[in-house]
Amino acid sequence: MFSSRRGRLAVAALAAGAVLSLAACSSGDPLDNSTSGSGSSGSADSITVGAGSFAESEIIAQIYTQALEAEGVTVTFAGQIGQRDVYLKALEDGSIDLIPDYSGNLLQFYDAETTAKTSEEVYAAIGDALPEGIEVLDQAEAQDADSYNVTKDFSEKNGITSLADLKDYEGTLAIGANPEFADRPYGPKGLTEVYGVPADKLTFTPVSDGGGPLTAKALIDGTVQLADIYSTTPSIKENGFVTLEDPENLILPQNILPLIKSDKASDKVKDVLNKVSAELTTDDLIDLNTLNQGDQKLSPEKVAKDWLTEKGLI
Repeated sequence: MFSSRRGRLAVAALAAGAVLSLAACSSGDPLDNSTSGSGSSGSADSITVGAGSFAESEIIAQIYTQALEAEGVTVTFAGQIGQRDVYLKALEDGSIDLIPDYSGNLLQFYDAETTAKTSEEVYAAIGDALPEGIEVLDQAEAQDADSYNVTKDFSEKNGITSLADLKDYEGTLAIGANPEFADRPYGPKGLTEVYGVPADKLTFTPVSDGGGPLTAKALIDGTVQLADIYSTTPSIKENGFVTLEDPENLILPQNILPLIKSDKASDKVKDVLNKVSAELTTDDLIDLNTLNQGDQKLSPEKVAKDWLTEKGLI
């Protein structure tokens, strides 16, 4: 199902899917320990799981939650709690104990000057970069990276298929992405430093939907010429967007991995989450996102449960 569905599922109604995904979040303040459960003060078999502020992160967090619950771990699910700076602070202060993250972006958050390039190099470097008391478990083969996308029409008219082609574009290039993208190493600054795109050719348009339907709309209607869209987002294929090649590896590998408080990483918890990572592929991510955002509009909970069942993990 998950390994072959990619080419068969419809991917319409993205906006409705995004609304559904957000509606699945927990109500109230998930970072209020008076209501959200265990925090780091509980036992190793009592864990609060959070998610980043986009649907895929919630789906993976649900996979972690349900896999742990199936093995007798008491889990409180905090839902979507914010962007990386927010959830890393929550991990450090013990408001949450576990969250899925992406290897390259996680490393660059703590070490913006890293020279790591490959998946293995990035994973190895994370251990030294993380603050004391937080660690990562096994990373999955699955990746979902930031990617620069243009419309097919823009690509064909201007002969642009790679980030390296942008330096020769004569007009202004507006980039649409989450607000924090403006300061990321692979954002506008990276295009200038790595690919030689003149800074005065670049403008930035913040779109706060994690590369979702609003970002896609801005690209389609010409509000922006470049859009940062996560590489497993169904809208790329649905709209025929061209993902620009990145020959200089401006954007690091982004393998999915569990980021966890060290005092919660019991042998049982490690075993459960490492088994999940061993099964999760990039094609699975595309299928999971399509089931959530496409015609079926399945909830993150349902998508996660079906995947875990099919993989024999619950």
